[in-house]
Parts: sequence; structure tokens; C-alpha cells
Amino acid sequence: MAYFDIFHYPLSTEDVCWYLDREASQEDVTEEMDALVHEGRLFRSGPFYSLQNDPGLTTRRLRGETHADELLAIANRGARLLYQFPFVRGVCISGSLSKRCADEKADIDYFIVTKSNRIWIARTLLHLFKKLTYLRGRQHRYCMNYFIDEEALEIKEKNIFTAIELLTLIPVCGNGGLTRFFQANEWTSQYLPHYNDRLRMTLAHHRSSRLKRVLEKIFDRRPGDRLEAWLRGLTDRRWKRKTERGDVNGKGDPMALQCGEHYSRPNPEFFQQRVLNKYQKRVREVMPTEAIPFFEKK
Repeated sequence: MAYFDIFHYPLSTEDVCWYLDREASQEDVTEEMDALVHEGRLFRSGPFYSLQNDPGLTTRRLRGETHADELLAIANRGARLLYQFPFVRGVCISGSLSKRCADEKADIDYFIVTKSNRIWIARTLLHLFKKLTYLRGRQHRYCMNYFIDEEALEIKEKNIFTAIELLTLIPVCGNGGLTRFFQANEWTSQYLPHYNDRLRMTLAHHRSSRLKRVLEKIFDRRPGDRLEAWLRGLTDRRWKRKTERGDVNGKGDPMALQCGEHYSRPNPEFFQQRVLNKYQKRVREVMPTEAIPFFEKK
């Protein structure tokens, strides 16, 4: 409850059961939640519970679910299109949309897995495509913020933020790369041991277009190795200049990208760390004092 309160997102008892670190029936969870409501430590509005006494959060969530369902249809078509770019091995829907929550200004975010040692060629081609979407005002439909390749599938930052972000990804297209990705990140079960039981979309193989196969043959040789290294260096220098200037995105967040040989991702020192700090603070505000040492130890 403390974690999702950061995002002003109320939870149902079913939600809570998925995120618990121990097994419990929905009936038992409902009984405990209602007891906390009676004590004034939780507030209920319709089917949802929150740490805030604000019925508007329920309205906001229900409206967000309706809009998310509309965007998910668009996102699924977009993911299938992105999968046809050279060296793309898997596409997932990520961000708030993957949690079935989207306001009117929501972007469609994607998490992308590429072939080993071809992440920068794939990323560059995808972002050149995104430049074209600006011509039709559809740039918000193709936000590709996180790339990894098959050489390094394990996410190094292991915390509740990354665990929730990974487990709520919605797989759309792949050829086996996404299955290996989830297997490489089974550490998430340490934080959310029951969420893996939640039904996922089928990680079916998807056929690559002829054009994709031809382009991969062209760039999958020694000249491709040189182009890969050059594009990585070019992007790294460009983003370092943005960071040094203190550039921000449309939401006012610092623009900072980490460019590695096998990944391209937002700098975790910014949004991710800010969420973790707020989470720690919120837990201390709502948990009994005697329970804090146990929480921090865990």
C-alpha cells in the first residue's frame, strides 16, 4: 500500500494478494484490510483501498483503466511493428500502461530486447523511425526508453521498483528472447513471490519479415561491428552533453541515459532512486515503530 501510494494508486484486495510476500486468501486479505479501515489506518472507496482519504483516487483509477484498454490495442499493433526492425528479439509494453493505468497524457512505453552486440544499430533505426512519427503527431505512441541485448539479460538493480516494473511487463512479440529474459530475472520472486503465478500473455514466436532478415544479413558482419561501436560512442557523447546542460523532458524530469555495450536505459539515480526514497519515507510514516527494524532488515 505504501509503495503504490507514491503514485496515488488505490489497490483492490486482489491486487494486494498478488503483491504480498506470503500466501493468503482473498477473504483473509479483505478481512485484514477492513480491520485497518476500522482502525483509521486505511480508507476504502468502492472496491479499492488507499492510505489517502480521497474517493477521487477510485474515480481516477477506473477512468485510467478505461483509457488504458483503448491504448493497449494501439500498443499491441505498435509492438508488432517495432518487432520487424532489424535485430529486435522481443518487445514488451511497459510503464503505467503495463499496469492498466493511463491518464489522458499517457505515453506508450516499450521495453525492447535485441540480438547480442546489435543493440545500438537496432536502437538507432527505431529512433529514426520515431523521428518520422513526429510528422503525424504520434511520437507519444512510440516511447522506447529501455533496451537490453541477449548478452546481458539480467537487470543489475535488484529492488522493489525494478521487481514491479519487470513483473508487470506485458510481452507482445518475441522469438524466445523474452522467455530467456524472464528466466534471467527470477530474482524478482524474492520481492513478489506470487506475482509469477499471474497469467501472462503467451510468449509466442513471431515471424520476421523478409526485409528484416535481409537487413540483418547486411549488418551482421564485421562492418556491422564497427557501425555498432560508432553508434554507441555517438549516442553516449550526445547524452552526456544533455546531462551536463541539465536538459529535462516534457514532464520536467532530468534527461540522463546510460549507454553500455549491452544496454541503453534511463539513469537509475534519478526517477528510480527518487521512488525508492519516497517509498522508504512512506513506510516509516505508516508502519508501527516496532516493525521498522524488520522492514529495513528485509
